[in-house]
Order: sequence, then C-alpha cells, then structure tokens
Amino acid sequence: MSDIVWHQHSIDQESRAKLKGQSPVLLWFTGLSGSGKSTLAGALERALYDAGFHTYLLDGDNVRHGLCKDLGFSVTDRDENLRRVGEVAKLMVDAGLVVLSAFISPTKEERERVRALFDEGRFIEVHVSTPIEVCEARDPKGLYKKARAGEIKDFTGISAPYETPTAAELTIDTNKGDLASQVSALLDYLAAIQVIDGAKLKAAG
Repeated sequence: MSDIVWHQHSIDQESRAKLKGQSPVLLWFTGLSGSGKSTLAGALERALYDAGFHTYLLDGDNVRHGLCKDLGFSVTDRDENLRRVGEVAKLMVDAGLVVLSAFISPTKEERERVRALFDEGRFIEVHVSTPIEVCEARDPKGLYKKARAGEIKDFTGISAPYETPTAAELTIDTNKGDLASQVSALLDYLAAIQVIDGAKLKAAG
C-alpha cells in the first residue's frame, strides 16, 4: 500500500459543487426493515431532482446486484457491504452530489465508521424510527414472518439487535404524518444548513 498515493486532481469537490449549485453531503437513512427508509429516501430524491439538484440514491438491495453481489449476510460480509457503500458514497460526495443511502446499518460502530470517512457536516444521519410493531405489520418482503419462523437467522429487531442512534441529525417516524410532510421536513433541514438553495427549492415548488 505504501506505493499507492492519492492523486489530487485540479478540479476539486468545491469546484464540482459550485457548478451544481449545491453543497455535497451523504444522507444516511438507518432503521429497521420495513421502517420506510427506501421509500423516504426515494421520495426525497425525487423532490430534489424535480427542483434541479444533482443526486444519487444508494439502496441496500440494489448494491447487492453488482457492487456487493459477492457478499452474503454474515456479520463480516455485512460490515464489508457497508464499508464499500461508504467508500462509494465518499467518491460521489467528492463529485459534488447529494447522496442518499438506505441501509439498516444496525450498529453504532458501523454508522460511525462511515461518518468518519467524511469531513464535518458532510454526513447526515437520518434515523427512521418507525416502531418495530409497525414495521412488522407492514412486512413488505415477508422477512419478519420468516424470521419469526426461524427461517432467517440474525434478523435485526427479532434475533439480532438494532442500536438506536443517540445523536442522529434527524429522526423521522414514518408512522406519523404523511410522506409529503416528512419529505418537506427533510428539505427544510437541507435548506437550513445550506446544502441546497432554499430560494431555488421554493421556485421549483
């Protein structure tokens, strides 16, 4: 590794961000299966895109079709899955994008490891805090049913723990209010911390 040196290009993150008219960040949506992470992240991306901002959404299932298709679901493989996602997100933020990710990421250690890849203010943790009884009632993939039947081992929230974030930048329970109001709260936050131009957002709305 001593022979590998990071090459600093003449066009940097600040230049790319200025061209796009936004401040690049990673929004890390964490929560139980069925909490609404992907739905919320997808709706936010649509709102940002419609307002003319440059985004990319990294989804837990999608990355396992390519980037992480060689990984299983052991603790070691799950850690490696998140490590890869974090590194890819870091490159995307360097490209000036507003990156959204939707991963259970059940442990504080995993989430803090990703946060440590980013400069201060470039990582925004969004805890999708929907109660487990609501998530299990939704059970969109039938995973809770399988976990209760013992068909899935180490299932987060049932046979494996989920460490609730204690200092997330935002907390949203998708069982409270509607999707539009939840997305609006996210947009207001991004405008308040100047990730996006609030005037541009209002003009698009």
